[in-house]
Amino acid sequence: MTSRQASTEGSTQPPALTIDALGKKCPIPIIMLAEQINQVPRNAIVSVLADDPAAFTDIPAWCRLKSHHHVASHELPGGGWAIHVRRNY
Repeated sequence: MTSRQASTEGSTQPPALTIDALGKKCPIPIIMLAEQINQVPRNAIVSVLADDPAAFTDIPAWCRLKSHHHVASHELPGGGWAIHVRRNY
């Protein structure tokens, strides 16, 4: 399993919420993240499971735009990624 680390800070913290967006095309994974990120406390990790290649780049870009933190993206054994986002506010 390979991963693209945005930073090592918090990469071992377990997700407080996992959003299953497998099989959904962008922008649906981002919409699901935007709708649900406020369900976790500040500084908690949300894991978005996605297999649309656009999500791999679009979710980190959304994090920069919305001032959240892209922690890491990990490849899933069955294809796709677990994209970890830290809620900043």
